[in-house]
Amino acid sequence: MEFKDYYKILGVEPDADKKTIKNAYRKLARKYHPDVSDHHDAENQFKEAAEAYEALKDDERRAEYDEIRQYGGSQQGFRPPPGWQPSGSWSDSGQHFQGGFSDFFSSIFGSGTDSRASGFGQQGTYNQRGRDIETEMPIFLEDTLTEESKSISYSLPHYDEHGRVTEVDKTLKVKIPAGVTDGELIRLKGQGAPGIGDGGNGDLFLRIRLVPHPLFDVEGHNLIITLPLAPWEAALGAKVTLPTLSGKINMTIPANSQSGQRLRIKGKGLPGKKIQGDLYAVLNIVLPKSNDSIKKHWQQLAEQAHFDPRAEWSIAS
Repeated sequence: MEFKDYYKILGVEPDADKKTIKNAYRKLARKYHPDVSDHHDAENQFKEAAEAYEALKDDERRAEYDEIRQYGGSQQGFRPPPGWQPSGSWSDSGQHFQGGFSDFFSSIFGSGTDSRASGFGQQGTYNQRGRDIETEMPIFLEDTLTEESKSISYSLPHYDEHGRVTEVDKTLKVKIPAGVTDGELIRLKGQGAPGIGDGGNGDLFLRIRLVPHPLFDVEGHNLIITLPLAPWEAALGAKVTLPTLSGKINMTIPANSQSGQRLRIKGKGLPGKKIQGDLYAVLNIVLPKSNDSIKKHWQQLAEQAHFDPRAEWSIAS
């Protein structure tokens, strides 16, 4: 079994913090998304990045991986340490792609499979319904705004007249309903594995995964964007251009705005089945690079403002 260096796959150092790991995954997910990438190995690269992120985003799983990495990170024919028991801690998200994650991942964290995706059933029974198939469908945030059709490819078992099984590829055009959420299951009746004898076909379950966006974070149906402001824009107020999923809008920043303040833009979030989400701009005051002239102005402001940002501390004590 080949050892996988998840840090190398994401292009980060082993001591990288969570934010660095998340940003690295976001960039790779956008770069290799099969819908937009022309790279000859885009699908595998996308899966590799998702597997690496799944292993490193959780502190417990990352600690387990680091222990394994220290034990055998340079081995070509990798085997877990004697007595190692997979934790199975990823069972809620194991079916990320058709066929699941790699054998290496499963050997550390367990297979995470469920009854819908495990084996072909007892073939000794003449009439048997085909098994259900679950596969992941990554979509961009922008895709949730419309009901456009997207292609999905997956593998199905095929039985010949002698009962031998081979894998065949199938491609469908699927209309993704507006307002889908991350992790939502979409059922396509009869599009799973074929049945045996008079048994009907199984169903295909598409697990929706929202591809991380470089600007927006998702909270339910709401979107969050960090809006950088110069100190004078926050103090005096300003008009800024703000990106949304459906285009740019003009936004007024009130005077005396504070860093961390959230401004709501109604109806510019993700659509839902019953509600329309909002967009929240989180203000982040950014200081310009200093030089002698700028430093002089800051000094003058400090002398004139007579401002103590920690005045409440003395009242509390």
